Amino acid sequence: MPLAILAIAAVLEDREEYEIVDGNLDDNPIDIILKLIATRNVELLGVTVMPGPQMVAAMEASREVRRVYPHVKIVWGGYFPSVYPDSALNAKYVDYIVRGQGEDTILELLDAMRGKRSFESILGLSYKDIFGLPRNNAERPMKGPDEFPWHPFHRIPVERYLRPSFFGKRTAVHHASIGCPFNCSFCGVHAAYGNKERMESPERTAAILSHLVTQYGADSVQFYDMNFFLREDHALELARRIEHLNLRWWCEARVDIMSRYSDETFAALKRAGCTMIFFGAESGSDWALKEMKKGITTDQTVNIAERTKKFGIIPEFSFVIGNPHDPERDTRETLRFIRKLKKINPDSEIIIYHYTPVPQRGKMYGEIDGQISFPSTPAEWATKEWMDFTLRIDTQAPWLKRKTKALIDNFEIVVGSRWPTVQDILAPKWSRMLLKTLSSWRYALRIYNFPIELQWANDFINLRKPKRESL
Repeated sequence: MPLAILAIAAVLEDREEYEIVDGNLDDNPIDIILKLIATRNVELLGVTVMPGPQMVAAMEASREVRRVYPHVKIVWGGYFPSVYPDSALNAKYVDYIVRGQGEDTILELLDAMRGKRSFESILGLSYKDIFGLPRNNAERPMKGPDEFPWHPFHRIPVERYLRPSFFGKRTAVHHASIGCPFNCSFCGVHAAYGNKERMESPERTAAILSHLVTQYGADSVQFYDMNFFLREDHALELARRIEHLNLRWWCEARVDIMSRYSDETFAALKRAGCTMIFFGAESGSDWALKEMKKGITTDQTVNIAERTKKFGIIPEFSFVIGNPHDPERDTRETLRFIRKLKKINPDSEIIIYHYTPVPQRGKMYGEIDGQISFPSTPAEWATKEWMDFTLRIDTQAPWLKRKTKALIDNFEIVVGSRWPTVQDILAPKWSRMLLKTLSSWRYALRIYNFPIELQWANDFINLRKPKRESL
């Protein structure tokens, strides 16, 4: 479900006329948009933009609207323009940028367009002045979800979004908080939202999930919060409120926070349907974790591997490998650490990324300022080179030797074949057995070079890629 768009729609519901067009659901979103503009008195086209393929679709739609209906103003919001506002504004078809949380900003922008206030007074807004020069207003302080209305689910065909997954036959999604209070120096979240997190009350989260269950038949849910378990008392109360819904669910959490949780809380989460938790383990090197300002230790990650095994919850560990200061050592130690985790808890799902820098409020992680020159327009971001960069297919990091990058990529294929993801519900049993058989000797002997047979097998079987879906 398009949660970002629904958040904006919630504040427009009782004030404005609007339509939602979802390019992930509709085959011809541009045609739909043009028809709507042709039959309505449209003032503003709002586009939510992520890096990668979604940005290309946003460019195409915005260009076409500007060409056919030049009087319609266009505003971009979402992760990409929040992190790269100047690049987004360099596009001739983008008039405004809403950075970070957009609910209040979009309402004030409409007022400014109607002459009821000045553009300069709108926090979180970037725009072009009368001379066409970019202007970035001050940041807008975040509000918690409870300060805004519920998403207007009735404005979208919810049933079409409830799809089968590892967690259930009708899996919904929900965002029960916004932001992140931590300062990991490699992460783009606080570049977009700052370093605060605002949480939804357990009562409201439970009410929304109950609505999705009773009205639409949801039987599972994925929570997209950066830190779903920020406080133990909050997590315990939520578990008790949703246990009766019989949902299976996935979420993200911090290693250090959950390693301090009691067995009582772990057991309560399991009873409430917690099936899998995504953890940012990031590195198997404590020195690298310190440089990342991650605030966790490898011992805490080991603790999580042990405790999730005890309570039957699948941990999904993510690693960002290739520390710019010593990528060879970081890679060597992290691969060894991953093997340790798999020995402790073989059910651990492993996701591996190369470090991909994003602009930060301050210096970038690894002190690589000057080594990466980011594109200045959306069109440049849409080239193959930068699409591969944003999708982490090939970051072309100047500090990462080809040999080291190949080792990371090859290890990822071997470990992913030795333990194929459980999240592909369509894969036949024989396909998993084939991958395990082909890779077992490589993993046992630590032979990762040139895993051509595994590449062929993976291409043929084409298992679901949780790594790609988390980007």
